[in-house]
Amino acid sequence: MMTRSGSGQSIRVSGTPPVFDARTHEKRVGLIILATDHTTEPDYARMVASDRIGVYVSRIAYANPTTPENLRAMQPELTRGAELILPGEALDAICYSCTSASAVIGDAAVEAAIHAARPGVPVITPPMAAVRGLRALGARRISVLTPYTKETSRPMAEYFARHGFDIARFTCLELDDDRVMARISPASLVELAQEAMAPNSDALFISCTAVRAALAAPAIEAAIGKPVVGSNLATAWNCLRLCGDDTPRPEHGRLMTLPLDPPLRDAS
Repeated sequence: MMTRSGSGQSIRVSGTPPVFDARTHEKRVGLIILATDHTTEPDYARMVASDRIGVYVSRIAYANPTTPENLRAMQPELTRGAELILPGEALDAICYSCTSASAVIGDAAVEAAIHAARPGVPVITPPMAAVRGLRALGARRISVLTPYTKETSRPMAEYFARHGFDIARFTCLELDDDRVMARISPASLVELAQEAMAPNSDALFISCTAVRAALAAPAIEAAIGKPVVGSNLATAWNCLRLCGDDTPRPEHGRLMTLPLDPPLRDAS
């Protein structure tokens, strides 16, 4: 069949019917990230997205400075953020990509808010994934480096202590703007990690999805001689394993070579 447009150009309908795949990607990962986030999407494009796994992003409102009050204010936005990720289509995992807010709000409350829109989908938070990653590495005594202020770091210290970790050293950088945190250079992170790592620690956790710790992880591990777990590295690892991708990726650090043990119910 052929018609003519208003310009006189003839337009024909193809006689060959298209063939449709069941999905554009076999697996789908949803990301809920802050409006100000510079780092999570590039990290997931590098570590998670593939021809098999699609990554789909929803941004929610957030206003600096990074304080417990401002972090807690995101909780009502989580349900709407989850609703906007491929509405009506199945997802294999949803990650709320904010470490400090997850510690302040609590994993259970984050999960409940997301499940209000997407019931039954596995929910991942950065501190939850970090706990799983540290356990997979066999770490019990850890050092922690955050870019936050002391006030915002306290809930993080309480979170890891509550999950049974002995914190040998906790270091913060006293920053309160996640856009500034994202600008810390990978080379600087290596130097900061060396200072933050206590000699008797089994592993180092670097908090914050804004910080480019995943990019620096191999260099940090080479410098400190111990495993490092960063926020985006941990959630990317957790999402890959939930999607059935167990391929070792040593170029991203030791965590990316390990399986995800059957997850226990994490305390919030």
